[in-house]
Amino acid sequence: MELRFRDRGEAGRMLASRLAVYSGRSDVFILALPRGGVPVAYEVARVLHAPLDVFVVRKLGLPGNSELAFGAIASGDVQVFNDDIVFGASLPDAMIKRVAAREQSELGRREHLYRGDRPYPDLRHKTVILVDDGLATGASMRAAVRAVRQHDPAKVVVAVPTASVQTCDALRGEADEVICAMTPDPFSAVGLWYEDFTQVSDSQVRRLLRQASDAQAGV
Repeated sequence: MELRFRDRGEAGRMLASRLAVYSGRSDVFILALPRGGVPVAYEVARVLHAPLDVFVVRKLGLPGNSELAFGAIASGDVQVFNDDIVFGASLPDAMIKRVAAREQSELGRREHLYRGDRPYPDLRHKTVILVDDGLATGASMRAAVRAVRQHDPAKVVVAVPTASVQTCDALRGEADEVICAMTPDPFSAVGLWYEDFTQVSDSQVRRLLRQASDAQAGV
């Protein structure tokens, strides 16, 4: 077996070394996919001296096959649909609305919990680096890239510590740049490539976001 990351913090520091070209730039903004992406992105933002926020994405899973996404909703009131799956599965509008409403409720809960009353970041003309702790199918990250593009960034970069070669290659058709620090083969699952893959809590997400904000403010 290839080397594994000790934890998400170590993974973030290694990933940051692959993103050194973006260090200290005023146009760079780091967005983490919660919850697992936040500890990784925190280290990336710290090393690059860049602001950090969360970008909440909720997959819209096909009824009876929730891992197959027919779309996604994301921070900033963005909806993205995979028309091929919607039409191929003959999904009725009522079902689409029901699934979207359920996920919108959870997205709203997480948005309020993680961001409170803070305004949504202005991503126009920014180089946005989307960070997660790893990619299996890449469905959520694809939705995130498409959603972020609707905010008119200058560039969208996907950066993850580990993913399959196939998923990384597929995302290169979506993002302007894709950084996958480690691409083991066979890949199987994200958690296999961490010694400590403990679930990240809501309180940990909030703490890291607060620490990142304080660091940016020079507190």
